[in-house]
Amino acid sequence: MNEQPHILVVDGMALLFRSFFATAPMNQFFRKADGTPTNGVQGFARHVLTAQSMMKPTHLAICWDMGVHTFRNDLFDGYKANRPSPPDELKPQFDMAKKVSEMIGWKNFGEVGMEADDTIGSIVEKWKNDAKITVVSGDKDLLQLLNPSTTIALTKKGYTEYNVYDVQRFEEEYAIAPALFADVKAFMGDSSDGYPGVKGIGPKTALSLIQKYGSVDGVLAAIDELKPAQRSKITEYEEMLKLSHQLAKIHTEVPIHATIDDLSLPSLTQEKLDQLTMDGYSLISRHAKSLFPNG
Repeated sequence: MNEQPHILVVDGMALLFRSFFATAPMNQFFRKADGTPTNGVQGFARHVLTAQSMMKPTHLAICWDMGVHTFRNDLFDGYKANRPSPPDELKPQFDMAKKVSEMIGWKNFGEVGMEADDTIGSIVEKWKNDAKITVVSGDKDLLQLLNPSTTIALTKKGYTEYNVYDVQRFEEEYAIAPALFADVKAFMGDSSDGYPGVKGIGPKTALSLIQKYGSVDGVLAAIDELKPAQRSKITEYEEMLKLSHQLAKIHTEVPIHATIDDLSLPSLTQEKLDQLTMDGYSLISRHAKSLFPNG
């Protein structure tokens, strides 16, 4: 009997940004011969290679945003409107990171108009019954994707420390089903994503409402039972509450044009390592060689 596949699903955007801002403040851009910065790409690849070495997946997928504009911007003009544009040194590294992934042999995924989170959610939905899945990201929003076969490993420190959630840990901490995490976010809002939720309702109250009433719709159906102050706030911001729920919920219907075999991990041949060095990514090549000395 064949062992069940283990898919490592990587939030490429999260690791690329994290790696860039870990070194950019010290002006460590690791420029190629032509002056192009590579610090984000170097850190991203090192992070994925280390995760691959630690978690020992059999399959791997890297998920990306495909442009700034998504369906959430169509729903709400303010969505992520307060985020600054990427620094000039980071801009060329988005395509570069995808290219390096292809060179190593990792499978890239992304859909125009959707976010990396939605692609991750769709991969989880597609293969949750056929594989063990580990998602690597820094984004707690992904906790709503937890299921019996899926673990979320949130980046914590460096390349090796993670805050790991499975369904059991999530339910012990939050006392709700993981899918309802989006309902909690709908009430509390998300300042980094630029949607307000219900003003005056913070994380603790948001969670207690979902614990008691089961969903955004459940709270609205029981609006007359709430304390007057809560009832007033929710009634005033009801439309924004419903919109915030749409923005917080990860979509799981993005078409994934691949079979599970397409995600099989490649062997790191000397030829691939040499190519990385030739293209100006010797740090990646050396790190890969140290982790996987036999290719």
